[in-house]
Formats: sequence, structure tokens, C-alpha cells
Amino acid sequence: MADRDSLKREAAARALDFVSHGMKLGLGSGTTAEVFLELLGPRVRGGMTLDCVATSERTAAQARALGIALGDLDALAPLDLTVDGADEADRALNLIKGGGAALLREKIVAASSKAMVVIADESKLVARLGRFPLPVEVVAFGHGATAARIAIAAAALGYADLAVTPRLADGAPVRTDSGNLIYDCAFGAITDAAALAAALSAVPGVAGHGLFVGIATTLVIAHPGEIEIIAAPTPAAPVPRAGSAAPAGG
Repeated sequence: MADRDSLKREAAARALDFVSHGMKLGLGSGTTAEVFLELLGPRVRGGMTLDCVATSERTAAQARALGIALGDLDALAPLDLTVDGADEADRALNLIKGGGAALLREKIVAASSKAMVVIADESKLVARLGRFPLPVEVVAFGHGATAARIAIAAAALGYADLAVTPRLADGAPVRTDSGNLIYDCAFGAITDAAALAAALSAVPGVAGHGLFVGIATTLVIAHPGEIEIIAAPTPAAPVPRAGSAAPAGG
């Protein structure tokens, strides 16, 4: 059976098929996104021209080491594509991200892109989000009070006894690239990702959260011996109302 690292590499390799010469490309963060960058580097050195934007300082450093030039998001947006990983994804293309504490910049870059391809091994594909604690990025000022408001907002949606835990590393609070703090919120099964995302976004002091709803357009999921592509449905063309005039023929 293929191990997880092999599956990550297979998903990352398949995502290269979505990248073409001349694209404006968002580069994600995390272990699978790092593999994607490793595979992308030789193509760039071989002559593929890309205008890239990194979602974290770690990604930026890796990209530069691989010879991948980076630009400014404000100058390049809208991007053609962002390729990124996920901590969890469901078949409706809802995601949980932020295990690497880059969720706010990841979301800004993804939201500035025409499409988002998410690469992951099969362990990240779930029937319902919530097994992975949801990261929430919080402004440092008054962060304890913000955490209390997060719990109140969650309780109003039926998530009782929510554990809102500050993320620490070596005993110190984790700081994001934007200088904010991370709280990990153990919601358990998330029954309505869109409703929870809206409630968290409305909490004063919350800079961002790891729920990505309506942003991803394609999942590339590596199973042993198989790559599964899950694409967002294409919006249907509007149906004329009864009695409305048909368009003129050409």
C-alpha cells in the first residue's frame, strides 16, 4: 500500500497538469504544497514562465530557493490559479485549513484567484468536516475576550462545550506571518460550514478562520493506485421564464 508521502507526491504531480505557461499562480503552504513546489521548480528552470504569489514566508523562501520568481498580489490579481493543500476537505469542496498557521494569507490569495486546486492524500477527504480542530486567526489585542466571543457564537449554533485553545510552540503563543495568534477550536462534526463561517467572520477580533467555503474549485485526491478529481459543478445556464421571448436566432 502506498504511504502518505507517496500519495502526496502523486497528488502534487497531477496538479501540475493544471498549470500552463504564462499563468499567474498562487503557491500554497503546507507539506503537500511544498511537494508541489519541488515538482514545479524544474519546469520553471526549464523555461516555463509564471508570475507567482506565495501564501506564507515559508513558501516564499522555498520558491526563491527553487528559482521561482515571486510578485506582489496587488499587482498580479486576479490570479489564474492557486494550488494549495488542506487539512480536511469534503465532497462539496468545503475545506479546513490552517494547520500550518498560514490560513489568512492562504484565503486572501485563493479568493484573489479564478480557480483553486486543492491537493491531498485520501486521509484528508472526509464525509463531514470537523475532526480536525478548526484554526481561527485572532488579533493579539484582547485575544482572550475574542476567544470567549468565539465560544458564544458557536454555542448559538449548537456547538456546546467548545474548547477554544491557544496554539503554542515551545510554550509560547504561535504567531502568524501577519503577527496574529491562532486558536484551535474543537467543534467536532460541523453541520453547516457556511453558517459557522459566517458566524466566526462576524466576531470582532477574528482576523480569519480556516473554513474555506465556496472557494475551492477542484480537489485532487490521491488514493492508492488512483487519482480522484472532484470538481465544483458548473453553474447551469438561466432557464427562461414561461412566456418570455426566446432569443433571436442567428
